[in-house]
Amino acid sequence: MNNILALLLTPAFGYAVLRVTTPILYAALGNVISSKAGVSNIAMEGTMLTSSLVGVLASAYTGSAFIGLLAALVVGILFSAFMAYLNLYLGTNVIMAGIALNLFASKFTVYILYMLTGQKGNSASLASKQIPSVDIPVIKNIPVLGEIISGHNILVYVALLSIIVIYIMLNKTKLGTHIKAVGESPHAAASVGINVKRVRFLSLCLSGLLAGFGGAYMSMGYLSMFTRDMIAGRGWIAIAAGAMGRSMVIPTTITSFLFGIFSAIGNVLQLQNIPSELVTTLPYVAVFIGIIVYSIRKTKEDK
Repeated sequence: MNNILALLLTPAFGYAVLRVTTPILYAALGNVISSKAGVSNIAMEGTMLTSSLVGVLASAYTGSAFIGLLAALVVGILFSAFMAYLNLYLGTNVIMAGIALNLFASKFTVYILYMLTGQKGNSASLASKQIPSVDIPVIKNIPVLGEIISGHNILVYVALLSIIVIYIMLNKTKLGTHIKAVGESPHAAASVGINVKRVRFLSLCLSGLLAGFGGAYMSMGYLSMFTRDMIAGRGWIAIAAGAMGRSMVIPTTITSFLFGIFSAIGNVLQLQNIPSELVTTLPYVAVFIGIIVYSIRKTKEDK
């Protein structure tokens, strides 16, 4: 037990928390945007998975990490735009559409990987590029703080910057006002000339953009290759984080970090000869507990 506590109180643990929280944070912030518009992006898992594969493939065949990232973002937008089309224009139930797309992405990415590499498990045979890490001037020389904050992949810092950008967008811009108006009362929003479908479509596309960042980070930052089903439930955890954060930027950021902390603790426990089957359930246990707490609070407020 003392060994575990010693590991949890090190700068390396803080560094790991930032690292593992990043993909959850991207997806959670994306879900905040779509939920504010009144439609949750249930296809977050599939969007991230597809983007992670496309980023690796594009970077491998072009030799450019930037093009790989750009391709991942475009695919993230298109994937979510397709779900938006199914829901908003064809009337498909958003939950059914999201689950179907998640299942499709899980199998289709394996198929594409096999067709291009002959492998079903990972893209190790491809010379894909990795988005670089950076050291922050001045901060990198500060004891403890520098070890925690500096030296991360660029996309970690983009995720942290996204918190500010999305907060400003939702609370200080005309687009943010329209998104919240549509989510709170679509009929009232339509009565003052706001195109409800267009706003919701755009909101889902923006959530897909953020999911694309999360997917690209997983295969070009967190790891240096694509592996089968590598998102491993992070999209669902992000949806839970958004729900617990009540679709508000700051609370959702906090809950995302809480789930990131549990994931990092799980990584630490794997070093202590604790069965991996038990350790890997820790983030999902945290989600389960979080949903129970959220439901209890919600029930009390509704009374």
